[in-house]
Amino acid sequence: MKKEKVLLLVGASGGLGNRIIPVFHEAGYKLALHYKSSHTALEQTIRNYSARDCKIYQADITNEKDVARMIYDVKNDFGSVDVLINAAGVTASGMSWKTQAETWERTLAINLTGPFYTIKHTLPIMRESGFGRILNMSSIVAQKGMVGTSAYAASKSGLIGMVKSISKEVADKNITVNNIALGYFDAGMIDEVPEEILEKIKMDIPKKTLGDPLELAECILYLCGEKSSYLTGQTINLNGGLYA
Repeated sequence: MKKEKVLLLVGASGGLGNRIIPVFHEAGYKLALHYKSSHTALEQTIRNYSARDCKIYQADITNEKDVARMIYDVKNDFGSVDVLINAAGVTASGMSWKTQAETWERTLAINLTGPFYTIKHTLPIMRESGFGRILNMSSIVAQKGMVGTSAYAASKSGLIGMVKSISKEVADKNITVNNIALGYFDAGMIDEVPEEILEKIKMDIPKKTLGDPLELAECILYLCGEKSSYLTGQTINLNGGLYA
């Protein structure tokens, strides 16, 4: 019998996370779903899912002990962690000379250090099983730049370098490590953008529209599957042609 794969989705309670869940559920994955502070929206998304196939876990991903405990619990409950998706993130806006140290440190802690901790503590499980798929959410801002986003851009750029190195460390264990550099999608942090700025963003995108979260989820599903074993260490641009 083919083993059911276990997905650990970090940031499952966010806008993008909530769009990913149904696609992986439909594909037959067992779901370990992370949240930090509120799980109300998450509970609504999974209300009809079997408790045997879907569990939620609380953790502060900037705290390594919290991350280690969460991953231990997932392994104990499901027996493995086959796929790790880091979808948790925070944005920060402000000119570099006005950015507070606390803002800089919090942004890097959540967007870069957190994914490092989840990867660090998941890799031993994947190495032991001889299979793993790891995917982080980077951003077009890391490659294109944008005024007022120095902390955010730095955190998302860090993921690109991190993936290049970690992927080389584990390629011989059938573990892939990649990023998707997101453009502007109709979910998640885009809700915080004022309407007038949002319209300008759409006009700058060659496709003239925000990305469909379902299309993103299907792309993620492929990258996390068994047939993507030769694709590793990469940052996949998914942005409607805004950055090529």
